[in-house]
Amino acid sequence: MDFRFGPEDDAFRDEARAWLDAHLVGEYAAAARDGRPGSEHERTPTRRSWERELGAAGWIGLGWDRRHGDYGNRTATLTQQVVWAEEYARSAAPGRVGHIGEKLLAPTLIAHGDDGQRNRFLPAIARGEELWCQGYSEPDAGSDLAALRTAAVRDPADGTYRVTGQKIWTSLAHDAHWCFVLARTEPGSQRHHGLSFLLVPMDQPGRIEVRPIRQMSGTAEFNEVFFDGAVARPEHLVGGPGNGWRVAMGLLATERGVSTLVQQIGFAEELAQIVQLALKTGATKDPVLRDRLVRQWAELRTMRWNALRTLGSGADPGAPSVAKLLWGGWHQRLGELAMQVRGAAATLGPTDWSADRPYELDALQRLFLFSRADTIYGGSDQIQRNIIAERVLGLPKEAR
Repeated sequence: MDFRFGPEDDAFRDEARAWLDAHLVGEYAAAARDGRPGSEHERTPTRRSWERELGAAGWIGLGWDRRHGDYGNRTATLTQQVVWAEEYARSAAPGRVGHIGEKLLAPTLIAHGDDGQRNRFLPAIARGEELWCQGYSEPDAGSDLAALRTAAVRDPADGTYRVTGQKIWTSLAHDAHWCFVLARTEPGSQRHHGLSFLLVPMDQPGRIEVRPIRQMSGTAEFNEVFFDGAVARPEHLVGGPGNGWRVAMGLLATERGVSTLVQQIGFAEELAQIVQLALKTGATKDPVLRDRLVRQWAELRTMRWNALRTLGSGADPGAPSVAKLLWGGWHQRLGELAMQVRGAAATLGPTDWSADRPYELDALQRLFLFSRADTIYGGSDQIQRNIIAERVLGLPKEAR
C-alpha cells in the first residue's frame, strides 16, 4: 500500500491548517491548553460552542456516506480524513464533545437507519447542535454486553417504548441531548437475542437520572445513568425490533479507523514530553529506562503503520481488536514509564496540600492514573483476545 499523500491531500491540509489557525483563538485556545487525559468534561460551554464552530464550517462528518443524502457538511476522501485528523490533533484544538454522535451514531444510522432517522438526526450532528452518549455497558454487563438487563416495554396503544434499567461508564452523559440505548425488548430473551437499539432523549426529568462517577484521577467524565420508564418513540427504533445486537455490533466496528491515527498523535506528544523529562532529570543514563523509551517509540511507529495498513479495510474482523490490544497496552505502559522517569518525585503533587484543594495532580500523574483503564474500557483485553480467537482463528467459543 502507498502511504504517501497526493497533491490534493496537501491542498486539503493547507486549507485545514489555515482554518484552524484562524479560528483556534480566544476561549477556544484556552480550552485547548487544558487538554489532558480525562479533561473532556471541563469547559463544557466552550467545547459545545466549538462543536457549533466546526459544524458551521462543515468539518463534522467528513467521512459520512452520502448515498442517502447531503447533510450540509464537507466531503473528504479517506486520506483527507486522515489529514484533517492529523492537523486537528497537532493544533491542540479542544477535545471533542460531539465525537460520539459523529463517529459512532451517524455511521450506524447511515448503515442501519431509515430516511426519517437520518434526516432528523444527521444534520443536527453535522451542525454540532446535538450531543450524544452511548448506553451500552451496565454494572453486570460491561465487556460481556450480551448480559445486559435494561428493558424496554412497548406500549401497544401508541407504540412507544418505556426504558427501565441502569447504564454505567456512560461518557459525557451529563452533557448529552440524546442517548442510543441497547435494551431488551423481548421478555424472557437471553444473551444477544431480543435486544433493540433505541434513541432516547435525555431531557426527561424524573425518568432519567445522571450521576457522575468520580475516579482516582480526580475527573468525572463517566456517569451512571438510571432509566425509570424513559420514553423512546417508535420511529426512533433503529434496525427493527429484536435486531439490536446486529446494529450494536455494526456500531462497535466503526470505533476504530481514522480515530486511531488521531489518538496516536496525542500519544506521540505524551511520549515526547516524557523523553524531554528523562533528558532533563538524567534518567536516560539508566540503560533500562533508555531501552524502554526506545521501545515505546518503536512500538508507536509500528502501531501507526498497522493503522494505515488496515485503514478502510472492513473485511478484516480482527483488525479492530488487534488495534485495541496494541494501543491499550502501549498507553498503559507509557503511564508506568512516566512515573519511573519521575522517580520518587512522582509521589508529589504540583502544589502543596490544602483543605480546599486536597487533590492536585500534574499531567503525567493524570496520564498514569487514567491509563490504568485503557485495557478495560472499549472492550477489555480478555474480550478482544476472545474475539480474535473465535472470529479470526476459528477456535471454539468460550464456555459460558
